[in-house]
Amino acid sequence: MKKDIILAGVGGQGILTIAQILGTAALNRGWHLKQAEVHGMSQRGGDVQSHLRLSDQTIWSDLIPFGSADMILSVEPMEALRYLPYLASDGWIIANKTPFKNIAVYPDTEAVYAQIHKHPHHVLIDADTLAKEVKAPRGMNIVMLGAAIEHLGFTSAEIEAAIKAIFNRKGDAVVDANLRALNAGLRNT
Repeated sequence: MKKDIILAGVGGQGILTIAQILGTAALNRGWHLKQAEVHGMSQRGGDVQSHLRLSDQTIWSDLIPFGSADMILSVEPMEALRYLPYLASDGWIIANKTPFKNIAVYPDTEAVYAQIHKHPHHVLIDADTLAKEVKAPRGMNIVMLGAAIEHLGFTSAEIEAAIKAIFNRKGDAVVDANLRALNAGLRNT
């Protein structure tokens, strides 16, 4: 089994944390992992993306070829569209509805949503609102991860264990907030 995932967003939105959680869950299974990331512009609100390749077989490259990604997991809606050439025809787009309007020519939000809705396999949720509702305001990225679990092939228990391993050093309150955010995403897909 393999999963090729494009993680996309804007600097500071937590896609590298998603990659760390998924990587930990994969390694806990005994899977192989390759990751390539671009995050040099993150301090300026620039786009951030990561190629995350997980497999029970050897992985030879850290880059996902065009047309073969199983998923685009995007914490910003326009960023999901940027990586459509990578998505396989049966792949999933899991995207947050909340735009990060950091450019003067940001397209009409409804037009962005319409492009996402054109894809037969998509989930578009308001992860920012859901995170706030469960009192995990910094957990939008984890809400998005929860929304993607069903299409990633991991169980919620595997992802919860990875979250606990990664955030345990920050204390129970941080772990609990991230678990609430994860469950909010699971319930709203």
